[in-house]
Amino acid sequence: MSGQKFPSLDQKEQTHHGGYFFPLKRYLTTLSDLYPSVAAHWHEEAELTMVTKGRCTYQIQFETYEAREGDILFVPPASLHSISIFSGEIFESETYVFHMNFLGAGTTDICTVRYFTPLLKQELHLPELIGKDHPVYDGLFQVFRELDPAYENMAPGYELVMKSLLLRALALLLPYGTEEASVPHLQEEHWFKLRMVVEYIGEHYAEDLTIPQLAKLCYFSEYHFMRFFKKYMGMSCLEYIKTLRLEKAAGLLGRGDTSVLDASLSSGFSNLSYFYREFKKKYGMTPKQFIEAIPKGGLEPHKFQ
Repeated sequence: MSGQKFPSLDQKEQTHHGGYFFPLKRYLTTLSDLYPSVAAHWHEEAELTMVTKGRCTYQIQFETYEAREGDILFVPPASLHSISIFSGEIFESETYVFHMNFLGAGTTDICTVRYFTPLLKQELHLPELIGKDHPVYDGLFQVFRELDPAYENMAPGYELVMKSLLLRALALLLPYGTEEASVPHLQEEHWFKLRMVVEYIGEHYAEDLTIPQLAKLCYFSEYHFMRFFKKYMGMSCLEYIKTLRLEKAAGLLGRGDTSVLDASLSSGFSNLSYFYREFKKKYGMTPKQFIEAIPKGGLEPHKFQ
């Protein structure tokens, strides 16, 4: 077991999950102190995840959830989401990432009109964290038990099996969904601006980034922008940029073929001493110690890196 209501195409994660005819892929994710978080991102596909070890903090849109072993999470299409773990813990999960077209969202029938289209437009909100005490937990757990062998064995007809299981998962969640005909204009505008800034940072993290520059993207004053960003992201903008840069550097070092200096410069750190200090503060070890701690064969980063 990984102003408009949607972010712009420029904000889209570029990873392809599965192929055109079979837009589904399973990811086994491990996060630890070596790789403790996944920066905020979005993609067209939905996700159905089961936490198989440890606990973490999921942020989906502007909602924050603490998920622990056994919990199931549903991430709707085109939703900004991120993951972080608690220091000293190891987190593992199994995720099925699938495009709604695989389930039939591209056709015109009653299911598309009543369920898929409202879900894609974020007018229908399904439960995002399903704990063991939720009424549909047992049913979703059984879905995972059947998804795994179908995905692994790929027996004739397994695509139909997986399609039917994911449809069953949505059908289980639907009675507990809520409809929202419209989003308040201010909240809609904030969603758009936050995603725009997060995506801009993701594309330009290796360059010099300043608060005035980012505030200008939102047409906010610097003071308003800093308050706005911290309110929704839970950290200051500068802290977010630094964290993202450190994660990118760790990802480069984890490949085993990048020097500390190159990883530092490629991730936006022009001062090597500062990079060493902040890296040790975040990971509890120097970059060189980090390289030595990498398992043989390299560090497997999260699917979205």
